[in-house]
Amino acid sequence: MKKVLEAKVCVVTGAGSGIGQAIAAACAEAGAQVAVLDIQAQNAATSAERIIAQGGRAVAVTCDTSCEESLDHAAKHIAQTLGSAQILINNAAIFRSGPLESFSLSDWNRMLSVNLTGYFLACRRFAQPMLATGEGKIVNIGSLSAESVVPNMGPYSAAKAAVVALTRQMALEWGPRGIRCNVVHPGMIETPATAAAYVDSNSRKARERAVPLGRVGRPEDIAQAAVFLASDQSAYVHGAELTVDGGFGRNLIGLIPRLPGPA
Repeated sequence: MKKVLEAKVCVVTGAGSGIGQAIAAACAEAGAQVAVLDIQAQNAATSAERIIAQGGRAVAVTCDTSCEESLDHAAKHIAQTLGSAQILINNAAIFRSGPLESFSLSDWNRMLSVNLTGYFLACRRFAQPMLATGEGKIVNIGSLSAESVVPNMGPYSAAKAAVVALTRQMALEWGPRGIRCNVVHPGMIETPATAAAYVDSNSRKARERAVPLGRVGRPEDIAQAAVFLASDQSAYVHGAELTVDGGFGRNLIGLIPRLPGPA
């Protein structure tokens, strides 16, 4: 991989596993010094150790992104060890499922506190040095559910839709001050968090058939898109939504059972 993030300080939240771990590794491979943030200390340490073993530079930081005090502590530690952040990739998320009427207020608030408020808090905190220097990149990991809601995932879908609006707001306010802000929308990606959906071979095959490219995505697919938006290769991409789903989101009509012959 080209060193398109050479010597940049990159913060990745939720980087202890899955998509976040792949993003952190890809940023390091692209030359960045990576702050690996995760609420699970061991997961953060493991991701950082893998980067270091590959010759990269990384620091593991235990952080609850929904907590302002935790984020402030993390930012200060990163500044002391790596320097001021020039790139932020927000990926931390939690999942809880159930009918909308079954969600308690505490469950609703917890989902939004991580999946939306945590993005706002991280953006606000790490944007400070970017605004001071007049240069920075923010990439928020969204979801197809921001537009096509997922049954029994009401708070998650609502939060991801709000992340899009938040990113647009930042693009308008911070773009003139030197910060590029964009969203990546993953499609069906196989990660430890979604592994159960792929244990059954028939379920896997059905999902693969639903994707025009014929396969379920990998965390690395999202990681490469995030690196692109974090680098100067996308210098004129701002306030945009990049969907990385193998064409799944464009296949609505293709999922309808059809008889042989003309449509």
